[in-house]
Amino acid sequence: MLAWRWLASEAPKERPVIPANLRIYAVGDVHGRADLLADLFARIDADLNTRPIGKSIQILLGDYIDRGPHSRQVIDLLIARQSMHPVFFLKGNHETYVSRFLSEPTTLSEWQQVGGISTLLSYGLTPTGQEDSAAQRRLARAFEQTLPDSHRLFIQRLELSFTCGDFFFVHAGVRPGIPLQKQSERDLLWIRDDFLLHEDDFGKIVVHGHTPAIEPDIRPNRINIDTGAYATGRLTCLILEGNEMSFL
Repeated sequence: MLAWRWLASEAPKERPVIPANLRIYAVGDVHGRADLLADLFARIDADLNTRPIGKSIQILLGDYIDRGPHSRQVIDLLIARQSMHPVFFLKGNHETYVSRFLSEPTTLSEWQQVGGISTLLSYGLTPTGQEDSAAQRRLARAFEQTLPDSHRLFIQRLELSFTCGDFFFVHAGVRPGIPLQKQSERDLLWIRDDFLLHEDDFGKIVVHGHTPAIEPDIRPNRINIDTGAYATGRLTCLILEGNEMSFL
């Protein structure tokens, strides 16, 4: 476990905090890497066994599907995890493509540009990436029949944000100047530069993914924990406890 210190100018009493006797494990974008997710869950379990605490919450920041090879298996792991631990699942922009494709099959051409073909393959379908509109409709019907009800419900029930103590957890980020409770769904799932380039306070420390970075990107107003797992093999987990921060 890698510990991280806040800025030297921040005295411990001034650091952002979460409630006492609580530990948060926040996990970045998984993108179809079931192998990395299973390993990370095992390491979280080992950490909880080694360092017991009264209450823990695991928060996953969305983008469970696409790009990597095992999207279906990732959702199976997440559903199983929920039955054993307090887990909070946020919605990522990639999850929006599932319902969009089912209701409007022609969106396949857009979805495949961001790794959607890998998701369909993981469900046993055989898209070529060259489907015309009729083939897209057939593929959407086949996906609807193949998609388990539990997976459909899982995606439908994903939340847009989670707040705890001095932290606000979200997939992509927030629109500067808009109160956190009034953010639009599109910004929470898709925003980039307007959020990433903003250096002022958002009201809470925003923990987010969506924009891959080589290392966790820790700023005074936000923490990015998307380390491009599907390409780098690095799935990041941020641990928050009291006013301390570390990485598993």
